[in-house]
Amino acid sequence: MDEPISATQQHPAKYWHFLDDGRIQCDLCLRDCKLHDGQRGACFVRGRAGTAMVLTTYGRSSGFCVDPIEKKPLNQFYPGSSILSFGTAGCNLACKFCQNWDISKSRSFDKLLDQANPEAIARCAQQYGCKSVAFTYNDPVIFAEYAMDVADACHAVGVKTVAVTAGYIHAQSRRDFFAKMDAANVDLKAFTEEFYVRQTGSHLQPVLDTLKYLRHETDVWLELTTLLIPGLNDSNQEISAMSEWIFKELGADVPLHFSVFHPDYKLVDIPQTPTETVVRARNIALNAGLNYVYTGNVHYTEGDSTFCPSCDSELIVRDWYEIKQYHLTADGRCTSCGATIAGHYGQSVGQFGRQRIPVRIGETV
Repeated sequence: MDEPISATQQHPAKYWHFLDDGRIQCDLCLRDCKLHDGQRGACFVRGRAGTAMVLTTYGRSSGFCVDPIEKKPLNQFYPGSSILSFGTAGCNLACKFCQNWDISKSRSFDKLLDQANPEAIARCAQQYGCKSVAFTYNDPVIFAEYAMDVADACHAVGVKTVAVTAGYIHAQSRRDFFAKMDAANVDLKAFTEEFYVRQTGSHLQPVLDTLKYLRHETDVWLELTTLLIPGLNDSNQEISAMSEWIFKELGADVPLHFSVFHPDYKLVDIPQTPTETVVRARNIALNAGLNYVYTGNVHYTEGDSTFCPSCDSELIVRDWYEIKQYHLTADGRCTSCGATIAGHYGQSVGQFGRQRIPVRIGETV
């Protein structure tokens, strides 16, 4: 049974309306949850209290950590920089393979150990020298009001913002949410409706709509991630279809990451993805015309590295999250041929490497 919504958890939420039968419908994501007083939505963190929708996790986090930007993964958004990462609880999808299921599937607040207002998070990012703040671990769409306020506080002090999301969100809330983001890594979990319905409890087309919106109607830097699960979404045919769609609808310069699946949550009987699978997928995507294709959750230097699509020179050689070689100018040009490389780069190259620094906000601000 869900926890009751206490008075301390009732931060006003946006994106809802009354129905004729007296219920409230949440208009944030495409689940369109319809709620009586005291009920929570499928995400668990949005609910009805009296005559209004509330967000119950505003200012409450499952933890903060300073990570390399490449871990999000974002390989062409200020490479080598550090990022302050945090999430809350709950999720609006029901992925059977969730790698953060203890947070995203939580139905209680015992995971929410840290509390921080938006300004405190921005100050913490500054103190640790982080280029950006990531809303991650669980999907930030469901705590949109909190994420957007944090984004405003970060931008006020010159800190960038990153959303790691499945992109399952309605058009109006999508406009508001991504207007506050500088970059996003969107999980394109597969390329069939059957997979989305059976494995995530959602639908494919709204995610594709979000990707096209981000690419063509915003300035948000976009990268994609697909977790390849043996027997479910790793066929040559599906990877080819996905890659061709990305090339046609998003363009050759949107980076794509293929990640290795580890048995977890409800898919513990499926073996870990072989390295050969992500290498094969990378080659298929490159042959489809994509310029930047990476492999994740596996030690494969070629798949970690960034290459110039014009002269094939090694631009950023990575070993896991460590940058071993860097051959880009400050304005993002190949030092060999002068071609402009898609992404965001800076005057200096970050060397945060493979560090992971847990942070308690209350102890640093």
